[in-house]
Amino acid sequence: MPPKNPIQCDKNGCYLYNSYGVWNDRKTCRVAAAVYPTTEEELRLAVVNASKNELKVKVVSKFSHTIPKLACPAARNETALLISTELYGSRVDVDVANLAVTADAGVGIRALIDAVEEKGLSLVAAPYWEGASVGGVISTGAHGSSWWGNGGAVHDHVIGVRLIVAAKETEGFAKVVNLNRSDVLLNAAKVSLGMLGVISKVTLSLEPGFKRSITLNYTNDDRIEDDFMNHAKEYEFGDIQWYPSSHAAVYRYDNRVPLNMEGDGVNDFVGFQSNFAIISKSVRATEKTAEDTRNTKAKCILASSFFTYKKLIANGLKNNNLIFTGYPVIGHQGKMQTSGSCLYSPEARVDTACAWDPRINGLFFYETTAIFPANKFADFIKDVKKLRDVVETEKFCGVDIYNGFLIRFIRRSEAYLGQSEDSVVVDFNYYRADEASTPRLNQDVWEEVEQMAFFKHGAKPHWAKNRNVAFLDVGKKYPRFSKFLEAKKVFDPTNLFSSEWSDEILFAKSSEGAKEDGCGLEGRCICSEDRHCSPGNGYFCRSGFVYSEARVCRHSSSARS
Repeated sequence: MPPKNPIQCDKNGCYLYNSYGVWNDRKTCRVAAAVYPTTEEELRLAVVNASKNELKVKVVSKFSHTIPKLACPAARNETALLISTELYGSRVDVDVANLAVTADAGVGIRALIDAVEEKGLSLVAAPYWEGASVGGVISTGAHGSSWWGNGGAVHDHVIGVRLIVAAKETEGFAKVVNLNRSDVLLNAAKVSLGMLGVISKVTLSLEPGFKRSITLNYTNDDRIEDDFMNHAKEYEFGDIQWYPSSHAAVYRYDNRVPLNMEGDGVNDFVGFQSNFAIISKSVRATEKTAEDTRNTKAKCILASSFFTYKKLIANGLKNNNLIFTGYPVIGHQGKMQTSGSCLYSPEARVDTACAWDPRINGLFFYETTAIFPANKFADFIKDVKKLRDVVETEKFCGVDIYNGFLIRFIRRSEAYLGQSEDSVVVDFNYYRADEASTPRLNQDVWEEVEQMAFFKHGAKPHWAKNRNVAFLDVGKKYPRFSKFLEAKKVFDPTNLFSSEWSDEILFAKSSEGAKEDGCGLEGRCICSEDRHCSPGNGYFCRSGFVYSEARVCRHSSSARS
């Protein structure tokens, strides 16, 4: 069962849904209409219509995996328009002589990679998850892992962007702007969050085709804070998965090898494979039961089982495109970098889907992603270990049910909303309640980790992930944030491509304004009073254990304890 189309329309308008079910109701994002251009001229005419009629406009691909509501023009607005690039994804032009590829914005990452590999070339950087379009990847700063060469962020391999922007009536209400490496404003368009205009085409640099050799080393986590820097320098595509409840770390030894080296391996990451719906539902039901009964040990049993299983199958790596038979796993770059086989589940198989597909009531989780300056990352790891020692290791099992802490590397970028220094990216997923008003088991632990990352250690949020609190004062963390805003004035002086949601992310206009009851539970605020948590369910606002400035929603037997 492939993912549901993110745009659904009826006589009352069109509704945008998130693929994870994070915002999956008709109240969150309703617009007057949606259009589906198939050519650049049709794309321009859609912007003409929006500009002429002063319609708020946003672009969405056929995937819709952004967790913040950046793709939504407004909550309920009859003067808003969605432009879908689902049908604008037919052109992929590979320039073998100049080692470059130009693709329509709606082209999926997998289609792009396959077209490049067919010509004997390789795209060096791509996200681990292939359920994204070229335009979406560029807009949100998606990345893989590498400090080598131009680095692991896809936008740092962009050498050209065609952007359709609003224009004066004398210019026809919309025009195409062609930006290349000689244009300083390319640095604004590389990571634009859809706020400058509509990306039409993207040109990326390529390299001669190569293979990769991957070995996963399972070991203890004693020296992560000391070893991560050398690991990133030694292995071009290396990453680290840290499972704090198991005191374990998995170091990925991952370098390129010559094309003539034997091997036809594939990275079919276990988390992105199709799951039988009954399995996803069972895991979710077990987690919910553990939450309802406050049974941390049950979560630890789940975490231990998944860790053992992933080790047994090498986390989805397969030798010769079949099964895992041993390390190293060697395969072409195009098969080793990205994965997402659940995207291609046959429609006839309604019993299988991506594990988080909201139609099967499977996994439902938060995803926090913090981007640290490399020189601050070790202190964050040390603080998390201190917290683990204080609160008992078992309270960290919830994150290990998923992928633990995934640690990746991206280089310093010239993009205004990219990283201004070599950085370490940490992703971690954890249980999310069905209802926003329901507090979670060990909620305080993950709120303290979140606040340590973003406020004590100055991490930046990934633009396409995170809860609202991660974006507080985000502009102050980007030295070239003002340059991005200046570029926005050039390309979008009437704020056609802004929305209440983008303002919320960039300027925290409502995150810490009028705090309502329970706002701390979903990360819409940092609690300062008990009512911001759930005192009726025994959750009160308390200080952090290690980071005392943190304010978290903690379960307690009484309001005074």
